[in-house]
Amino acid sequence: MIVNSYEHCKVAKDSLDGNRVIDEQTFDSLAILTERLERVKKLGPVFSDVAFSEAIQKLIKQDLPLVAC
Repeated sequence: MIVNSYEHCKVAKDSLDGNRVIDEQTFDSLAILTERLERVKKLGPVFSDVAFSEAIQKLIKQDLPLVAC
């Protein structure tokens, strides 16, 4: 659904811009966007070089702090 794709992109952008905290929802959205990017790459060789921005790649590599209860 297009609306959901937009929301995942918005969560990622807002997290990068500092307009929202980087939290579990951020990483959930990034996981979904990563899965979708991999599907796009499978469409053909013309898409093989499509990638996230460097900022998103760095965000994906960050660890989400865990809270001990």
